[in-house]
Amino acid sequence: MSMLTQFEHFAVTEMLGDPDSPPRANGTLCFGSDWERSSFGMALALAKDGFFEWDDFRDELIASIREWEEAHPDDHSSWNYYDQFLSALERAVVKCGLVDPAELPAFPALA
Repeated sequence: MSMLTQFEHFAVTEMLGDPDSPPRANGTLCFGSDWERSSFGMALALAKDGFFEWDDFRDELIASIREWEEAHPDDHSSWNYYDQFLSALERAVVKCGLVDPAELPAFPALA
């Protein structure tokens, strides 16, 4: 992310130092693959366009992280931040009525 809009800057900096903070390398966001970058961008765009509040999305993300940690108390070898991010995004788009839960498997990026 080189050029951030005011909203994107707010959203990213609001997460700094919190449990739901995205991975960073040398201070910039770190994505391991294109789907991770796309998921992050989609969440920012949907929140910016008013489909859901960024804080509501963060609540979903924190819940998803907590659920994963509870299910994997001793083994964090399969941890991937963006798996939890995507799970939170799926919940957010369903909750705001943008996507029907039955449609999620039809979206390869959200399955």
